[in-house]
Amino acid sequence: MSEQPRRPQKPGKPYRRPQKDPVRMLAFEALRAVDERDAYANLVLPPLLRKAREKGDFDTRDAALATELVYGTLRRQGTYDAVISACVDRPLREVDPPVLDVLSLGVHQLLGTRIPTHAAVSASVELARVVLGDGRAKFVNAVLRKVARQDLDDWLEQVAPPYDQDPEDHLAVVHSHPRWVVSALWDSLGGGRAGIEDLLEADNERPEVTLVARPGRSTSEEILDALDEDSALPGRWSPYAVRLTEGGEPGAIGAVREGRAGVQDEGSQLVAIALANAPLDGPDRAWLDGCAGPGGKAAMLAGLAAQRGATLLASEKLPHRAGLVAKALAGNPGPYQVIAADGTRPPWRPGTFDRVLMDVPCTGLGALRRRPEARWRRRPEDLEGFAPLQRGLLRTALESVRVGGVVGYATCSPHLAETRAVVDDVLKHFEGGSAELFDARPLLPGVPALGDGPDVQLWPHLHGTDAMYLALIRRTG
Repeated sequence: MSEQPRRPQKPGKPYRRPQKDPVRMLAFEALRAVDERDAYANLVLPPLLRKAREKGDFDTRDAALATELVYGTLRRQGTYDAVISACVDRPLREVDPPVLDVLSLGVHQLLGTRIPTHAAVSASVELARVVLGDGRAKFVNAVLRKVARQDLDDWLEQVAPPYDQDPEDHLAVVHSHPRWVVSALWDSLGGGRAGIEDLLEADNERPEVTLVARPGRSTSEEILDALDEDSALPGRWSPYAVRLTEGGEPGAIGAVREGRAGVQDEGSQLVAIALANAPLDGPDRAWLDGCAGPGGKAAMLAGLAAQRGATLLASEKLPHRAGLVAKALAGNPGPYQVIAADGTRPPWRPGTFDRVLMDVPCTGLGALRRRPEARWRRRPEDLEGFAPLQRGLLRTALESVRVGGVVGYATCSPHLAETRAVVDDVLKHFEGGSAELFDARPLLPGVPALGDGPDVQLWPHLHGTDAMYLALIRRTG
């Protein structure tokens, strides 16, 4: 049998199978989950990292890089979209979302990290070959090579409108926030350009992990003693707080594993402490957390209540979140009860409680450091959806507290429509009796820059906390 002639090879480089980079593959997988399933990175990323470690694919440096790629890309999405738009010949909405995720990861490596240019481009193109195919990898390569021609400052000068022509749009592009969010934050913060720029920059910084030593079950000293002195510091304002300055895994700490401590922003801790320490007229026996899920503030309140011989009722509408509350409170030294109930149609009788906390559902604009994707999901019309619920829950709180008792109205949003507008409106139209605001500032001793009162607004750039809002109201009749 005659030998078949060899088929002539096409000139050029031989085909090379794309190489999978575990770090960038994981980052891409996380971004796809955020986009496709409306997942939150802080919920998606930990199990992905844990799985990678168990497979032996990751060490500590790999996990840190993957985390930076995911959060950095999400935080800077608005800026990177503007840069990518300047480098493609079609509207961004016509670019397939998986392609845009690969491009955004590449742009973040080029403009937001110290990864060398050639490494950032080649790694991104290799990722594109694996997850998109060779054809679209060429598109990714062409776009990223255009991006690599300038640094971030030069790109911002090109894609952001001048501040003096359109301040809000300039800040939106430079600091990667939707324009309406910039406007809302600026209205709430007040002041000039420096303050709002400091706030927007703080939103784009990775926050420290803050722990809480649950009262009566642990102390901040115990947690600090269990950690290296270089990796942890006491909280700035809360006596129960410990800040992990080098990140780390909270679950590796004994008190956290045992439920005697947990992860909780220091602003959230201050809200619970202020309500617990507010002066009362009369007895102090029954406390209510009317929107208790997922249980951080409830666990603090339960511990503080137990120290005074008081009991806490923790109510949460959604059963699965009520389960999280029960888990957070398990082991509390004093009496408590957890129920699944609608706070706008409560099963308890009016005037039952001495202290009531109502930390209402909101847009979450105060926690954009921790949930950067939320800034791109929220819309101005969301405020209208939350407004009736927020007012209804505050009315319930005022009806549930006895005369002489105290209500704390809290939100993790600084938007005026979710804070002062709600409080003013409900107090103005409260038909179940009479109530009045009183000054919350003395109940946050040592905390600076709390404004004119009587309510309190915390800020990431001023206090290192989420932008928690608190109004304290006394039932007077």
